[in-house]
Amino acid sequence: MSFRNWTVVTSVALGIVVAGCAKQETPSQTADPGSKEVAQYTIENFLGATDYRRASFSPDGSKILVSSDESGVYNAYAIPIDGGEPAQLTSSDNDSVFIESYFPGDERFLYTQDKGGDELDHLFVQEVDGTVTDLTPGEGLKASFEGWTQDESHFIVSTNERDPKFFDVYLYARDGYEREMIYQNDEGYDVEAVSPDLRHLALVKSRTTNDNDLYLFDRQASVLTHLTPHEGDVSHEAEAFTLDGTGLYYLTDRDSEFKYLARYDLATGESEKMVQPDWDVWYATPSKSGKYLVVGINNDARTEIQVFDTASMDRLDLAEFPLGDISQVRFSRDESTLSFYVSSGQRPGDLFVSKIGEGEPRQLSRSLPANIEADDLVEGQVVRFASYDGVEIPGVLYKPHQVDAHNPAPALVWVHGGPGGQSRLRYSGLTQYLVNHGYVVYAINNRGSTGEGKTFYAMDDRRHGEADLGDCVASKQMLIDAGYVDPERIGIIGGSYGGYMVLAALTLQPEEFAVGVDIFGISNWIRTLESIPPWWESFREALYTEMGDPVEDKERLTRISPLFNADKIVKPLMVLQGANDPRVIQVESDDIVEAARANGVPVEYVLFEDEGHGFQKKENRLEGYKKILDFLEAHL
Repeated sequence: MSFRNWTVVTSVALGIVVAGCAKQETPSQTADPGSKEVAQYTIENFLGATDYRRASFSPDGSKILVSSDESGVYNAYAIPIDGGEPAQLTSSDNDSVFIESYFPGDERFLYTQDKGGDELDHLFVQEVDGTVTDLTPGEGLKASFEGWTQDESHFIVSTNERDPKFFDVYLYARDGYEREMIYQNDEGYDVEAVSPDLRHLALVKSRTTNDNDLYLFDRQASVLTHLTPHEGDVSHEAEAFTLDGTGLYYLTDRDSEFKYLARYDLATGESEKMVQPDWDVWYATPSKSGKYLVVGINNDARTEIQVFDTASMDRLDLAEFPLGDISQVRFSRDESTLSFYVSSGQRPGDLFVSKIGEGEPRQLSRSLPANIEADDLVEGQVVRFASYDGVEIPGVLYKPHQVDAHNPAPALVWVHGGPGGQSRLRYSGLTQYLVNHGYVVYAINNRGSTGEGKTFYAMDDRRHGEADLGDCVASKQMLIDAGYVDPERIGIIGGSYGGYMVLAALTLQPEEFAVGVDIFGISNWIRTLESIPPWWESFREALYTEMGDPVEDKERLTRISPLFNADKIVKPLMVLQGANDPRVIQVESDDIVEAARANGVPVEYVLFEDEGHGFQKKENRLEGYKKILDFLEAHL
């Protein structure tokens, strides 16, 4: 398990085309098509959209298992691939159910579930008759499903039940669920891949967020081999072993700005480059027999999918995918069919299937409500600008249809989570809700974001709240120069690390933004770094290297922590928080709210008792998003 960013940003929690996307122009260099009238929708309209996640083909390939929030809380559903309504398989009314996999020979399935967003996931199996068993019982543990063995007689699970800081690896029998530990993790490695014969494990050890090493553990010989000795900052990520166990696919940025796919030969110790585009390779996943290899590329805030014949590494000529960001590509067991999700500004993530070598992909879900006209929504545009020191900063710009130079609009600089996340060209109900109500939104990818190369990614190290905040402030001029933004009505909004940036803006640059909306943001870095969840132990050193050590760097962390500068807040502030958040604990929001209210400025605080780091329940999103718009209408 790897923890590379503070925040896992999801389309529902915070809001937020295929190949060949060129870098975009600045808004002042593009023709303004003018304004047009659109229908204005309520938050109930937007939350009528259904969010689908994950996918697993049934053993016979006739249906796909997904998680969906159609009921208001994520539950498991089965969607027929030949058409038809999804069948609900679980009925949780409180804690979200996130599916993992159908069983190979029958329609039992595995799923994970935590309690109220506390991120202490357990792994459950639901039998064909509907009975449910917790396969990882106990208190205070976190478990993850890691996949099936090649012969499908067992499945692999990692848990931190023995030591809260480290994840051991277990083998569970498909029938009877008897288990045995196959790797005891005493050194804090991230276990990233297991060979088909279970002999080898690929391990990663992080030193910083930009520098880590890949190791190979031979269970038979009890030998640990360092695969990637190097100097300087080089990143490595294990993806998968080859089917015959002789090779390991991995990602690296050795001698490159961007990550590429390589293959390590276990016998010779040699590596060869496999796929090296002009952007980061995000992942590489082989099909069940190893015949095909799916490669995902982060192409300018969109995901490009390439599928290769593994033997020849010839690229398959697939049917044209629908326009949008492609995610969660899966092969059917017989490797004849691909499933994938497509998302864009005008389309929440919809599930498609495509037969290899046959016609157009078939859409299986329709997530946008019938009472919303897709053309009333706004597709994002990748826009770059020169920041305060000349560094080119990208972001995704959403311009309301009804706005033009004769009708200047308020604007929001949206800061993603992280540190190290990325705003992408995907659907966001909250973003579209705000844009539909006349707010320009610029989802900035400030320095330190992923997707622009490792030099850009490292530019904010130990300069958080300073170098990256400077980009957010500089983006205001780009918005003003666009000609349709009111210079006096530019606010800032963001979640998690982005929430910290909101608070940093209102305390360290207190006159720059008219309002701030902080969604579970950090206010006291010293306390936050001291209270990170125990299961982040393998990443603690890397996080301290990037952000600072709470003891050794106390002076700097105090300087950039909003709580210690809260007397400078003079602009209206809104804060949203989940009481069960294990990453940004509730007191982070409690304290900044109390301190800001002491200044006499307008402050609104929304606390959800049954949420964690991200708001999963539709009723809570409905309340929170509506209150965000009401706050902005009153103060921006």
